[in-house]
Amino acid sequence: MRNFPRPLTALLIAAATVPLAACAGGSGNDDVDTSYVARDVSTLYKAGKTRLDRGQFDMAAALFDEVERQHPYSLWARRAQLMSAFSYYMGRDYTKAIESARRFLSIHPGNKDAPYAHYLIAISYYEQIEDVNRDQSISKQALDSLGELVRRYPNTDYAADARLKIDLVRDHLAGKEMEIGRFYQRRKQWLASVLRFRNVIEEYETTTHAPEALMRLTESYLALGVPEEARKAAAVLGANYPGSKWYERAYELVQKNAPAPTQTAATPGA
Repeated sequence: MRNFPRPLTALLIAAATVPLAACAGGSGNDDVDTSYVARDVSTLYKAGKTRLDRGQFDMAAALFDEVERQHPYSLWARRAQLMSAFSYYMGRDYTKAIESARRFLSIHPGNKDAPYAHYLIAISYYEQIEDVNRDQSISKQALDSLGELVRRYPNTDYAADARLKIDLVRDHLAGKEMEIGRFYQRRKQWLASVLRFRNVIEEYETTTHAPEALMRLTESYLALGVPEEARKAAAVLGANYPGSKWYERAYELVQKNAPAPTQTAATPGA
């Protein structure tokens, strides 16, 4: 998942930098640091933007945090909160990006930039997703956050991108279930494998893993000695994926090990 292109980066940057013209008159100092020195809001904000443009994301975030600390009631404090979250995100400090965006939402839940903050949270989870051999708690958090974004702001560009990523995350989670199910099969723990493959079919039926899950379910039912259930799984596979290699394998298994008294299943390729 981490190899996917960074999503909507241009959109994020555009949303984060629109108001900069209003403070362009500030006197930026490239050597400014984040120790507490009273500075006007324009100077602090412009210094943070300069660091961000240079790719110095940690320093940029610290400077935007300083805007809020020194000028908590200014219009720019609200914008600086989002810029801080964005800077942490660009620096791949996802934990701090999520914390900053959530803080913005807790203070300004109805703000016009709330969809942007929700997207930062969701995409920060999404970019931490590991391969299917690792724990998938982050994947579930990403799915929840993406789903919340779509529910709250269905007509935004952020929601459109989130919908695509929801499909990818669901496919990823189904892949994890398949990995565990195959592991149980190798250990001949057939009942445990049945539970995993059924979960793929019931929870992730629209993913690319559904055909294989039905075939593996056929295998596991045959190994458990319940041919009726094996035939049912193979029939569902044939009805939904008649031309797939998985149906060909399931059909051969059923014909060899549990042929029905009266053959009703379609022959693959017929």
